[in-house]
Amino acid sequence: MNTSTDLFARAKNLLPGGVNSPVRAFKSVGGEPFFAARAAGAHLWDVDGRRYVDYIGSWGPMIAGHAHPSVIEAVQRTAVNGLSFGVPNPLEVEMAETITRLVPSCEMVRMVNSGTEATLSAIRLARGATGRTRIVKFEGCYHGHGDSFLVKAGSGVLTLGMPDSPGVPKPLADLTLTLPFNDFDAATELFDAYGADIAGLIVEPIVGNANCILPADGFLQHLRTLCTQHGCVLIFDEVMTGFRVALGGAQARYGVEPDLTTFGKIIGGGMPVGAYGGRRDLMAQIAPSGPIYQAGTLSGNPVAMAAGLATLQLIQDPGFHERLEATTHRLCDGVEAAAQAAGVAFTTVRSCAMFGWYFRRGPIQTYADATGSDAAAFRVFFHAMLERGVYLAPSAFEAGFLSSAHTDADLDATIAAAAESFEIVRKAAG
Repeated sequence: MNTSTDLFARAKNLLPGGVNSPVRAFKSVGGEPFFAARAAGAHLWDVDGRRYVDYIGSWGPMIAGHAHPSVIEAVQRTAVNGLSFGVPNPLEVEMAETITRLVPSCEMVRMVNSGTEATLSAIRLARGATGRTRIVKFEGCYHGHGDSFLVKAGSGVLTLGMPDSPGVPKPLADLTLTLPFNDFDAATELFDAYGADIAGLIVEPIVGNANCILPADGFLQHLRTLCTQHGCVLIFDEVMTGFRVALGGAQARYGVEPDLTTFGKIIGGGMPVGAYGGRRDLMAQIAPSGPIYQAGTLSGNPVAMAAGLATLQLIQDPGFHERLEATTHRLCDGVEAAAQAAGVAFTTVRSCAMFGWYFRRGPIQTYADATGSDAAAFRVFFHAMLERGVYLAPSAFEAGFLSSAHTDADLDATIAAAAESFEIVRKAAG
């Protein structure tokens, strides 16, 4: 049989934890994952025939909804001519033209195959271009599973990172400095101490892996100033926010120009993809035009380029992001009202088509604020919502995503499910 239960039992014998990416295993919420059979618009169907309103969208790419006809048609039209060539193709040039037009800070672009590959490549470029070795990252920010990024944030301002995963060599972890997000003074002090050794600072301009934390007014501008003063490379990880919170990404929304930007998710329309781009003088140092090596067999894959270009065309429709932002506000306001009616401590954070839900009073401005959310309450809420046909991220510390396919009926059903689920949370808390 191919029920979710049977498939998970089979998978656990063959795949670590039964999954190919850890959060899918439901370990932080308990229970077993469902296995998807198909998706369309704002909905997922599992192999057992249940339908869910989906607020994950494959973790961000599906900003126009699942299986959008324009995207599917582009994939089918391209695939009949071949899945991979290993030589340049016209669509990768068109993708580069599109990204550089929509994101002016990117004067040149290199396509890769995942967000992790993009961030690893950007860090290598920063180190190679500056001749320095240290990088700076922030508490709660996730930049893929590269060794330089799997470092636990220290509690002190100048604390050196320690490996947060077996297999990460301590000498490499020692090259990664961590900072608390939205702490102006801590950033200044760290650069005063280590600025001459810092190759690059990488940041999610909106933190999407501690649920959702927005930058304080002027914080991203402060990071820009520090990097300029100390001659290091400012890298915006827009794998998640790119083209989602504004057509030009978070850098357009907040008016800050990084030196390098990493992309993924939306630029592949659901196909595996990544990219990094930035200042021409930096990008020209990538092989074969420069000495810093990076390569990829499937980079610029024509099918992925076709899916991404079709998606990027859809989101350039006038008013697209404004409509999405209104949808997100309607959803979050309705869910907040339901929590208040149930007497449950609850706060939402939102930016255009992404949001965070926290089981605590706000505001949410730091990683400590985010991790102070009641994870036990979220577990109860998650399963109550799932039983009512609403699929949220199976973790209290992952952002949610909306698409243009979410209808008023989807939102109404979600808000009604939330009202019932909050009552279950209240009762479970005693």
